Amino acid sequence: MAIELELHSGLDAERARALLADRPGLALVEAPEARLAANRDEILVGRIRNHPDRPDNTGVLLFLAGDQLRKGAALNAVQIMESLPEARARES
Repeated sequence: MAIELELHSGLDAERARALLADRPGLALVEAPEARLAANRDEILVGRIRNHPDRPDNTGVLLFLAGDQLRKGAALNAVQIMESLPEARARES
């Protein structure tokens, strides 16, 4: 999936990369490809670039790849269910 982010405030590619680096469920790679994402739980994120038409750093381009049978269906439901007790504990 190709993503074009349009932002209100500045964010360059390097800062976007840093923000995404330690996020659970994501793996940073230079060039995400569907074949690399097969049989993996993580969503691959890469090719993070400054938008060439937005010199004020209000745009970032990036690509995503994921195993849609795993993450798009079964795994996503399991991860949501696993997070429910944690969310309820925070509300108490």
